[in-house]
Amino acid sequence: MSGAYARDLDLNLLRLLVVVAEAGSITAAAARLYLTQPAVSLALRRLADAIGEPLLARHGRGVVLTERGARLVDEVRPHLEAMVHAAVSPPAFDPLTSDRTIRLGLADAADEWLLPPLLQLLARRAPRMRIVCVPVQFRTIGDALATRRVDMAVTVADELPRSIVRRPLFRGGFVCMFDPRHVRLGRRPTLRAYLAHEHVVVSYNGDLRGVVEDTYGVERRVRCSVPGFSSVGAILEGSDLVATLPEIVAHRILERRPSLCIASFPLPHEPGGMDLLWPSAVDSDDASRFVRDAIVRIMDGILAADARRKAKLDPPRRSGASPSGRRSGRRGRERVEGRAGDSNARQQR
Repeated sequence: MSGAYARDLDLNLLRLLVVVAEAGSITAAAARLYLTQPAVSLALRRLADAIGEPLLARHGRGVVLTERGARLVDEVRPHLEAMVHAAVSPPAFDPLTSDRTIRLGLADAADEWLLPPLLQLLARRAPRMRIVCVPVQFRTIGDALATRRVDMAVTVADELPRSIVRRPLFRGGFVCMFDPRHVRLGRRPTLRAYLAHEHVVVSYNGDLRGVVEDTYGVERRVRCSVPGFSSVGAILEGSDLVATLPEIVAHRILERRPSLCIASFPLPHEPGGMDLLWPSAVDSDDASRFVRDAIVRIMDGILAADARRKAKLDPPRRSGASPSGRRSGRRGRERVEGRAGDSNARQQR
């Protein structure tokens, strides 16, 4: 450790010495620093004792620096100016050169649709920035943000402290998903038909209960429970199971597994959604804002693409057109098996 620290040197005294040297008077320096003259004189004596040499000498009604004092001021002044500049004028954020690491909390439903485009965007616009992904969910997100374990998060959340900023990313409902080659559920299944099938559920508790059981008190025939959404598509494909998923998750699975289908969820429910959350303490942090803005743009692009796909697959019904006629022309990703007599459904089976 430096000898200066061993003598318990108060660095504030160095700033006081610089002000006295600039003012040429203890009285003038005291007025500039909003201190009394005795307080400044006492502080200067403490600094001289710590240095071990006189730093000032009287000259008329003012003071002048001794040789040691002048040397000390010359060495200290640039560092003080740099410290003040760093405090009041932080460097501008430049994404091309920034090497910041952002800790991003992600719900299981968000990582697959958000991370690939986010990393591609950073590779183009902020090639030195890095992302650390931390798994979060509605039970843990409040503590993760409050303790700054994450800088921001994309997840479902209930009530949060007022210190947490919330920006809705999307709102949507639940849908049923299945393989029409093995499941005959229909485009708008009844609750009876829905409950007649076996299900795969996502459970964060490691049991056989999912959101349907917890919210509606309805007991499904659950054959399999998984801790997240990433394996649901692979489980459904080629099986006779049904999954109940957030609509945006189902669309992302359909992009990779177009043989699957979606149908409406037979129970009434308010649209849910996912939010972008961050502590208000980092609201003005440029690097965090850059990543938050990128997430919002990515989400807006996904929603726009989903709207175009839905419009393409569900054109306005013309007068005289039959429901089966509309379905027979739909061979896209969201084709849903209709009645048992639907010709396309028979071809798929």
